[in-house]
Amino acid sequence: MTTASASGLALPVVDEALAARLTERLQVVEQRLSEHCRARTEYVSKAAAHLMAAGGKRFRPLLVLLAAEAGDNPEAEEVITAACVVELTHVASLYHDDVMDEADLRRGADTANARWDNNVAILTGDFLFGRSSELTADLGPEAVRIQAQTFTRLVEGQILETVEPAPGDDPLEHYLEVVAGKTGSLIATSARYGALFGGAAKEVEEALSQYGEIVGSAFQLSDDILDIASESDESGKTPGTDLREGVPTLPTLMAMASVDPADDRLKELLRSDLTDDALHAETLDLLRKHPAMDQAKAYVVAQAEQAKALLSVLPAGPVRDALEAFADVVAVRSA
Repeated sequence: MTTASASGLALPVVDEALAARLTERLQVVEQRLSEHCRARTEYVSKAAAHLMAAGGKRFRPLLVLLAAEAGDNPEAEEVITAACVVELTHVASLYHDDVMDEADLRRGADTANARWDNNVAILTGDFLFGRSSELTADLGPEAVRIQAQTFTRLVEGQILETVEPAPGDDPLEHYLEVVAGKTGSLIATSARYGALFGGAAKEVEEALSQYGEIVGSAFQLSDDILDIASESDESGKTPGTDLREGVPTLPTLMAMASVDPADDRLKELLRSDLTDDALHAETLDLLRKHPAMDQAKAYVVAQAEQAKALLSVLPAGPVRDALEAFADVVAVRSA
């Protein structure tokens, strides 16, 4: 299952009138994003527009627009600006991610570091962060404070991803902190900005911010499960990609925490080089049968339920329905 609704939006919006409003405003955001990628020179403009033009679900700006519907003024110009802020921040982080990961492809296109070089990719990411900061300043001091805190958490999450947990630290807790910083923080801000600039009550703003962090992190964790559980024709990518690359994920960390002697072989494999096809296949098979898979699924489902519970501050209606449906999608895609 994907997050796409019948309307083609990256969130499951069933109400036709709401879907139409969001689609129309998202088109405005798309146009503004293209304008914000333009620089004084063609070279910088081309580099800045490279990943933006490659597309993407635009999930974060869409969440801004949807959360704004919980307020009295969802059509405020500040809502559009905030939607651009979060997407520019997200795309900027992708330039840096690709350098760190030495990636060659992103969304089916060459990465900036592959097309140009690492220096251009890093500086282009910085350029987009700068554009995002300019727009945030237009939104006022409160938005600047929120954006600064979000950016700090995002970068700290990226850094923590590159280091081992400190001695005595729980590897799983370390990983969850990485996911919350890298993914949850900006999604939380997306929901918060929408509520804030759409004129929602403070309690709604706080609840949607918490909802965004939980459901955003859970969505990433469900990807961890799909990487192991799904067949390639279902997920669109080769199963066990993270496993082969030695990337820690929710199921693998839960399996490594096992004290059952019967799991010694699996734990030995998880600590080894899995670029070998035979070892990779053996590990994938053992993981799929391991209780850690059910533990990971149960954790994601519980997170989705926690996120849904926060939506009790919203009145019944299409906005709440869409947000609840997204949490359900997160739970179902991991089950």
